[in-house]
Amino acid sequence: MLENLKANNRNWAARKTAVDPSFFTRLAGQQAPEYLWIGCSDSRVPANEIVDLDPGELFVHRNVANLAPPQDANYLSVLQFAVDVIQVKHIMVVGHYGCGGVAAAVDGQRRGLVDHWLHPIREVHQEHICELQALPDERARWDRLVELNVARQVRNVASDVFVQDAWARGQPLHVHGWVYSLTNGLVTDLDITEGPPGTKDGQRS
Repeated sequence: MLENLKANNRNWAARKTAVDPSFFTRLAGQQAPEYLWIGCSDSRVPANEIVDLDPGELFVHRNVANLAPPQDANYLSVLQFAVDVIQVKHIMVVGHYGCGGVAAAVDGQRRGLVDHWLHPIREVHQEHICELQALPDERARWDRLVELNVARQVRNVASDVFVQDAWARGQPLHVHGWVYSLTNGLVTDLDITEGPPGTKDGQRS
């Protein structure tokens, strides 16, 4: 079963050690990435590849539609570990244009449990309904909702007690909002970075 994936794994490991024989020895040591990526589970959005980082350089949490819900224990555990234990310096909330989760939140169809998970996006949609309806077509509205969802999740991360406590003790930490484009492979910084109060990026967006 899945022999092709196992073969791919062995070829990948061989390529890594051919370039750097000590790569996996170093990797087996304690991880110390400076970045936490909160992104979408979409298979077209591979976190490490997009920012060209090796294993060990990016701590990653992915879920449908890149949400950071304050009631989700999985996300909160990742956030606390990243902030308190690894002490990352940057948290990137990364959405992507063409996100099926964002579309599913507002297309009126019922899919089961995922509808509950996507409810925060429907709230964002309702809050910005006038802005969205003023856009010229469905694709433009969809793309803008992706951006608005990222902005909401950045605020969720920045307002969490783990991040607030880190800032209170002087830990250098910033929360960024990005959107990735499937059509050209580029990320766009939405310029909504949140940082410690009193710093250049410390004002709420």
